[in-house]
Amino acid sequence: MPRTLFVALAIAALSAGCDRESFAPRPASSLEPVDGLPTPERFALEHGAFDSYWYQGKAELTRYALHQARYGEIHDGEVVLIFVTEDFLPKLQVKHEAGDAADAISVLKLNAYRRFYTGIYPYTVMTSSFTPATGSPTLKLSNTVQEWCGQVYSQINRRDDGLHSLMHSYFQREADQKTVLPAATLEDGLWAQIRIAPDRIDQGKQEVVPALDYLRMRHKALRPYPANVTRRTGIDTDLVDHPLDAVEVDYPPLGRKLVIYYEPGFPHVIQAWEEVEGPFRTTAVRTNAIIDDYWHHNGVNDAPYRDALGLMY
Repeated sequence: MPRTLFVALAIAALSAGCDRESFAPRPASSLEPVDGLPTPERFALEHGAFDSYWYQGKAELTRYALHQARYGEIHDGEVVLIFVTEDFLPKLQVKHEAGDAADAISVLKLNAYRRFYTGIYPYTVMTSSFTPATGSPTLKLSNTVQEWCGQVYSQINRRDDGLHSLMHSYFQREADQKTVLPAATLEDGLWAQIRIAPDRIDQGKQEVVPALDYLRMRHKALRPYPANVTRRTGIDTDLVDHPLDAVEVDYPPLGRKLVIYYEPGFPHVIQAWEEVEGPFRTTAVRTNAIIDDYWHHNGVNDAPYRDALGLMY
């Protein structure tokens, strides 16, 4: 690691340890590049097209300050969205790692990692989505929800005959399930579609499978629900300091609404989102973002990179 980067990150670590407010939401426009680690905005200045931005052998890592509604209260936590392109085998629906694969396609993968505490014990939630870089419908989702009572695993694979879903749960009334659902929009796929081409997201009334973590934490059936999807421009929100575009997904049968706020210009950075269900509002606001080949930074001496991303846990 360059000495200048290490010193800068070490100073950031010391400052974070002294000042709890360093983890509080900051206006999105105030994000500054860390020495040697460009922000998405800075990276896009040199790589302003989709291919040059996403095919540099690096990932986009963004940390969000989370206020999660759970058990009738709001709990602090954080989310990290990891976007990266990779080759994908559409039949097996796994990453292409070796051998000839003429049918391999490029996908924009999102690993959405969420962590928050409820009292003494933590929730650790992760959803992976695999969306063709062409902007076609998301092909695969996988999700885990882990907490001290147990864990749940869900997966959806889009096939020619519909959405093949499975779930393994420690709850008696859920247990193990496997079924084929009708083809529908996947809420968890909208995030990558925003990054690829938000203007191609279908609007209007449609059947949508809600976020897998929402379904599991609310113990709802894994299936499509009637929803209204709307794209909006120039939206003001109390979460960010300037107008943004947004994708809104409203589920009347569930009494739930999701709004994802993003920059209108490429690379369509996601600045914040909110999820409203009854009187409770879950929010997430962008605080830190870097471009990095993080898989090469897995040693003890690479720990300062966590400080560059502002991670609490």
